[in-house]
Amino acid sequence: MAKYEFGIHGPFSGKVGTVVGCTWKGIPYMRSLPRKRTGKISEAEKNNRLKFAMAQEWLKPLTPFLRVGFKAYTERVEGFGAAKSYLLKNAIITNDSQFSIAPEKMLVSFGSLIGPEDAQVSFQEDDTLIFNWKACAARHPNALDQTLLVVYCLEEKEAVYQTTGAFRKSGTDELQLPQNFRNKDLLIYMAFVAADRSNQSNSVFLGISTPLNVTSDAA
Repeated sequence: MAKYEFGIHGPFSGKVGTVVGCTWKGIPYMRSLPRKRTGKISEAEKNNRLKFAMAQEWLKPLTPFLRVGFKAYTERVEGFGAAKSYLLKNAIITNDSQFSIAPEKMLVSFGSLIGPEDAQVSFQEDDTLIFNWKACAARHPNALDQTLLVVYCLEEKEAVYQTTGAFRKSGTDELQLPQNFRNKDLLIYMAFVAADRSNQSNSVFLGISTPLNVTSDAA
């Protein structure tokens, strides 16, 4: 049953015949009911479905982080959906009909804020990853931007991240890694978010690193 909320010419919600009234982020729209498909699925459609599934699986461990990193990507799309759109457009590699994702081409944060300068990472014996970058003056307009940090272990399908990290002016931050990340390839990203959370920078890819199991057994 349809429900009119703004008069006979206004938006409605529910089903009327073959039309469904919906609202997304306060924006009313209409869509037709889905039709049962009878034709064969083309090779291009199969490939698109495979790409969508790959993107979905790759991004899943990053979902909470992406709500910050891809905030306000467009007027209508942000968060996971925006990151998925970016990945499909920019980070899918095709080689002899085989598809893969290039982490160095992917962003986990997107925006117009100034990004990290001269960013580097190093591992400590206590499974801590140290981030360093070029600090700014305490009175710089962006001095209180905070770090967005991501370490992603594809093998474990797990990510650790920070969305309210150190200030830009400090020049250093750290992220504690779980023990199951030892001796495994890790994807490392860094970005900044504005102090008022209104904007964020594009992320920078700091490489694929493998922390060795250097912590003693006694520890």
